[in-house]
Amino acid sequence: MAEKIEKNSKTLYQALWNSADILRSKMDANEYKSYLLGLVFYKYLSDNMLRYVSVLLEEETEDLETAQNLYVKACQDSDIKEDLLDELQDEFSYTIEPQLTFTAQINAIHDGSFQLEDLVQGFRDIEQSSEIFENLFEDIDLYSKKLGTTPQKQNQTISDVMKELSVLNMAGHAGDVLGDAYEYLIGQFASESGKKAGEFYTPQPVAKLMTQIVLQGKENQKGFSVYDPTMGSGSLLLNAKKYSNEPGTISYFGQELNTSTYNLARMNMILHGVSTANQQLHNADTLDQDWPTEEPTNFDAVLMNPPYSANWSADKGFLEDVRFSTYGVLAPKSKADFAFLLHGFYHLKDTGVMTIVLPHGVLFRGGAEGKIRTSLLDNGAIDTVIGLPANIFFNTSIPTTVIVLKKDRPTKDVLFIDASQEFDKVKTQNTLNDQHIDTILETYSKRENVDKYAYVAQFEEIVENDYNLNIPRYVDTFEEEEEISLETISTNIQQTKKDLDNSENELFSMLKELNGTTEKADRELQGFISQLISKGDKNE
Repeated sequence: MAEKIEKNSKTLYQALWNSADILRSKMDANEYKSYLLGLVFYKYLSDNMLRYVSVLLEEETEDLETAQNLYVKACQDSDIKEDLLDELQDEFSYTIEPQLTFTAQINAIHDGSFQLEDLVQGFRDIEQSSEIFENLFEDIDLYSKKLGTTPQKQNQTISDVMKELSVLNMAGHAGDVLGDAYEYLIGQFASESGKKAGEFYTPQPVAKLMTQIVLQGKENQKGFSVYDPTMGSGSLLLNAKKYSNEPGTISYFGQELNTSTYNLARMNMILHGVSTANQQLHNADTLDQDWPTEEPTNFDAVLMNPPYSANWSADKGFLEDVRFSTYGVLAPKSKADFAFLLHGFYHLKDTGVMTIVLPHGVLFRGGAEGKIRTSLLDNGAIDTVIGLPANIFFNTSIPTTVIVLKKDRPTKDVLFIDASQEFDKVKTQNTLNDQHIDTILETYSKRENVDKYAYVAQFEEIVENDYNLNIPRYVDTFEEEEEISLETISTNIQQTKKDLDNSENELFSMLKELNGTTEKADRELQGFISQLISKGDKNE
């Protein structure tokens, strides 16, 4: 069984990537991800529905073509059709007419009758089935000139993508196989998108580290709630499912400003099998207006990878906002880092844990940021500061830090972990492997000093350092260079001089073999060579 799942996964990944190849030459990854992921999701909805149709008609089958024929035949009787569509609406909160299923449209592609209008109608029908799917496909422009300069070419491009996907039965994958494949695609798009990737994706190793920290000791908790107010594609939130022993009881709360990315997160949740009752996702500006404001408003875990040093209004009115009013100052207009942090911290339960990724500047910058940091430290809110390697995120090459925050701590000490040199190089990107992550987690749990890696700073020491949390102030990673004797240096100099002389002699030998193409050119060349050799002799 395991072998079959692995084989199915490889087929799935390959088909998904092949379909991406068709769009890659027409637009950049940040654009074509919406088309491909939208079509994958449409096929998933269609395949799941067809499989259930065969169950309702008591002729259960995994074969999509057989299920499609059963559906078409049943819908020829208006009474049966009405009951069947009602059953499907109750089960899935959406219906797709027989002629608009992904399977039906593939058949139309093969017989030459496919029209983009049918796919558009299929998208529209799903969006209008329930508020769960409202505007889900709105950023997929099937009539975009980037797909082709004529309707025929647009038709052909989408047809080619759908044919690549048609080899897959989306309803035939167990567990999170399909969801993980979706994550794989999102990760690949992030890699191709470069700086734009930061808008929708947190690399999995970082997401894994952050999630395991917030879940530590709560793996068996039922009804665990997790909140990401800058959720992107939802990949950070969904990691909670991997490390909880009660994944079906987790409540997910997330907010995202970018509508396209918000829709991607909605699809991602459903493809990972998260019940719509267990997810509350919101499309709005996290800083501009607080959310959620109705119960529940505080969560067991807060996970955040906000945009770094983003601009925000910092309007004076925010000083009256309950998220920020305690601190007396606001994060600077040009650096919203602490605004995001305080928003997340406000929504953390007294017994909860928060992890947030930010640039190192938040650890030592002065002004308003220094005042906010001082207040957090005075209250014992900052538990741990972890330095990550540079070039680990797609959207920036700068080193970043994971800050762990808690409420009602019995101590005000801070654990510093310098993991900046612990990484693997994969192509042009740095990444954390499982061993790196396990070392950080073990150090976080033990909360002990580790030479050149970790240090527990007492509150008094932090005060002496003017509340500066710059990691090198606490973790000394300096390595003395090995002493080299004068004799060794002398030997190296002589060897270097010898190597230079040998190289120079070889060069002069080659130059002497050169001849000009004309008598004049040859005279000029020989004169040049003589001068060069003469200069070399003088230098000796």
